[in-house]
Amino acid sequence: MRKRIIALLIALLICVPCLAAAETLVTSFYPIWLFTRSLTDGLPVTVENLTAPDTGCLHDYQLQTADMRKLAEADAFLINGAGMEVFLPVITEALPDLPVVDASVGIPLLENDESAEFGSSEEGEYDAHLWLDGNRAMQMITNLAEGLIRLLPQYEEQIRANLDAALLRMEEMNRTLTETLSALPRKQIITFHEAFPYFGEAYGLEVIAVGEEVSPSQMARLAELISSMGKPPLFTEPQFENLTARILAADTGASLYQLDPIVTGPEEDVPLDYYETVMLQNMETLCEALGD
Repeated sequence: MRKRIIALLIALLICVPCLAAAETLVTSFYPIWLFTRSLTDGLPVTVENLTAPDTGCLHDYQLQTADMRKLAEADAFLINGAGMEVFLPVITEALPDLPVVDASVGIPLLENDESAEFGSSEEGEYDAHLWLDGNRAMQMITNLAEGLIRLLPQYEEQIRANLDAALLRMEEMNRTLTETLSALPRKQIITFHEAFPYFGEAYGLEVIAVGEEVSPSQMARLAELISSMGKPPLFTEPQFENLTARILAADTGASLYQLDPIVTGPEEDVPLDYYETVMLQNMETLCEALGD
């Protein structure tokens, strides 16, 4: 079946015109789009996102014919890696000459905890949400920059200057997050999507449960856990309406907040520091939820 799908995609791509003279870079989803825009600021290149800006994480994303057409016209495909782009083998088999730049290369990864009672429903051995750790994000954008320089050596000076500017912003953000969150009197949180283990590890927070896709019996046990641990704050994400979280907050009296994993966002007039701005907004939310 897979070979038939690939054959169909290749047949559909036969009529696609040759690459345009100007470089066209395609990114897999929103965080990589943000990083790539920062690195190519001021360059005569086009940066397009494969998925819509409201797609979110890519674990269940199904490739469309339009996606393959877009990639066939691209000069490179920039990805998160670490298993986020589950559809990548289909792309590399259909388009073997398309350069792929993997932002996760050489970065230590956290394993998904499949044994946790209230754990992840994400597939794969490793957690792919590594951009939510400022230190790993700096490694990611550096990997992307090195990949772009190999592909576009004529723009090396500008790419490195853009990288330096981005790293300065990210270093300041990371320092602020580390200093501020380390001083919080409470550290335990409950989330409803497996997006924040890297964030927790980086900034000293303990994600004690992930209430994602829980059964009625698990919800009852999660309510007991919340009550027994002094009603730690519950965190949903702006991308997802979570009925489970609202029910638990109502039943236990725990406070409900939102943390943004930066997997969606605006397309137009997006400032270069959008990533840092949202990370700092998350910090302010945590200060409100975990402060005195």
